[in-house]
Amino acid sequence: MGLGSASDVTLAKAREKAVAARALLADNIDPLAAKAAKSLVPTFGEFSDEILASLLPGFSNAKHRQQWAMTLRTYAAPLRAKPVDTIVTQDVVDALRPIWTTVPETADRTRQRIERILDAAEASGHRPGGLRNPASWKGNLKHLLPARRKLSRGHHAAMPYAAIPAFMVELRQREGMSAWALEFSILTAARTSEVLQATWDEIDLDAQLWEVPADHMKQRRPHRVPLPGRAIELLEQIRPYSSAGYIFSFGARGKAMSNMAMTMLVRGMTAHFMKGPSGPRPATVHGFRSAFRDWAGTETEFPRELAEEALSHLVGNAVERAYRRGDALERRRVMMQAWCDYVEPPANNTVAAFAA
Repeated sequence: MGLGSASDVTLAKAREKAVAARALLADNIDPLAAKAAKSLVPTFGEFSDEILASLLPGFSNAKHRQQWAMTLRTYAAPLRAKPVDTIVTQDVVDALRPIWTTVPETADRTRQRIERILDAAEASGHRPGGLRNPASWKGNLKHLLPARRKLSRGHHAAMPYAAIPAFMVELRQREGMSAWALEFSILTAARTSEVLQATWDEIDLDAQLWEVPADHMKQRRPHRVPLPGRAIELLEQIRPYSSAGYIFSFGARGKAMSNMAMTMLVRGMTAHFMKGPSGPRPATVHGFRSAFRDWAGTETEFPRELAEEALSHLVGNAVERAYRRGDALERRRVMMQAWCDYVEPPANNTVAAFAA
């Protein structure tokens, strides 16, 4: 068994290699076979790319897929050339330290993803079993990296529900997919992703029903949305301008709109409706869901569970949900129509008069 070229390997290093090889022989392990097997161990970069290829199809969110790939290829770059069985805790610390305090949330997500890749390497037989994962936090990196500062971003900024009828006056003065998608999301209290991924085959205009498939839902369970009268009118108005696939399509090819389309529209429209201690600030698209919930809880007698079901939130524990098999569709239909009636722009109203 060769130990390397005399021009590259010092005598001391050759002796170390010889001692290691004899130790393997003493355990009845062929050192040549062990050397050949070690050469088959993938690098972190090779193995993480392989695992990503198997994981990414399971992510319904395109942004989530991009973030996984970016963090493992950019922030975990110092690990990519290392064989997965050689990575130790200090290697992970060295990779994370430059971003740990500057982008703490991204750094922790990177750590979690490194941990998952190394777990997969162990499960695949590329790392010894039973050892501590070098990227684990508890009892490991927790003692080597400073504690992350808690985020203080709070809730999504929500427009007061009392301001929405006047906001609708301004919104309906605009035309185009972004404005139509925003109004539809307000009327249905749906999430941005659910609206942007909505297709015509999910809509039953006769039954006034939108059936959202599980893979479009945050909770990964199908959700039925009763469509109030104005939502039906809006869909009929949109139909001539929409593609055969996505309802709120973008461009001639019928692609789904970007998730920033409604966000940018709201930012440009809502500052004068939002008064905070530091001055006006824009609302968020997600905040209209909060406005709907505040309206239902403050202005109506609809049960809390009904409003939560409309938002596709899980209500109660697993046992309660097992016995509550229905989704109270017809009761929710009454509630959503009441919401639609509430946000309908008042006659002879102006944005300026309301805001004043």
